[in-house]
Amino acid sequence: MLALQGAFTAIVTPFDASGKIDEATLDALVDRQIQGGIAGVVPVGTTGESPTLENEEHIGVIARVTKRVAGRCKVIGGTGSNNTRQAVAMSKRAAEVGVDAVMIVMPYYNKPTQAGLVEHVRQVAAAVPSTPVVLYNVPGRTASDLLPDALETICKACPNVVAIKEATGNIVRAQEILRRLGDRITVLSGDDALTLGMMACGAKGVISVTSNLLPKEVQEVCDLALAGKWEQARKAHFALLPVHDAMFIESNPGPVKGAMADLGLLQPFVRAPLVLPTEATRAKVREIVTAYRAARGA
Repeated sequence: MLALQGAFTAIVTPFDASGKIDEATLDALVDRQIQGGIAGVVPVGTTGESPTLENEEHIGVIARVTKRVAGRCKVIGGTGSNNTRQAVAMSKRAAEVGVDAVMIVMPYYNKPTQAGLVEHVRQVAAAVPSTPVVLYNVPGRTASDLLPDALETICKACPNVVAIKEATGNIVRAQEILRRLGDRITVLSGDDALTLGMMACGAKGVISVTSNLLPKEVQEVCDLALAGKWEQARKAHFALLPVHDAMFIESNPGPVKGAMADLGLLQPFVRAPLVLPTEATRAKVREIVTAYRAARGA
């Protein structure tokens, strides 16, 4: 139903000083991503601070991004929840505003069984049969790990499940998925630092945090890998590694928002319970990003 390859930015949600969504800045961020050649954007994922957006804000961001993109790249709307009914409702609304796909995180906190994860995905996928569904497995945040057996069951039952954002941090897991399912499902790295290794095993790209800051550079690594230019891809990826690491010195998206604020791309605000990184963290991130940009001649 949908071919996904390259870099997809888990785009931040910009706020103003009053805590409201800064819509003009969001538009500018989308335009910058497209100018950087990004394959797609993912509004209202974890990096978009989905847990702190009200329902109308949530769908409003997805709708605004979709309208701004206007077909210039792919839009994968983050519609996940640990409430299956909520995930169904949000996925339906995202489909109505014209996203290319929805992305649903595995339910967090509830700790469902594998059968429960399958049922969650089955209900969402059945509710939007004409919309591709991307799964997001990140057990470090959710305490729910979608295992290969359950994923295989989902792929047999849900034809519109087309991809998985694999964020276990385990390349062996990615290999097992690809060994079992081959071309049935697209694997996208959920960790910037593992992009090259996962693509060497058959993944098609990454859903990235770093590309909020450096869309062209992250997309370049994916393009080189997809073209089989492994030595060039390795060089470009290794150069980015310190930046990837810096994005997670403190809780995402604090570091990337701080770095983007340094470049004048947005105001450095997050919503509670997140707080801005300490000044020491911001200084460290600034140092790393500045060094990378200087080496690139940016």
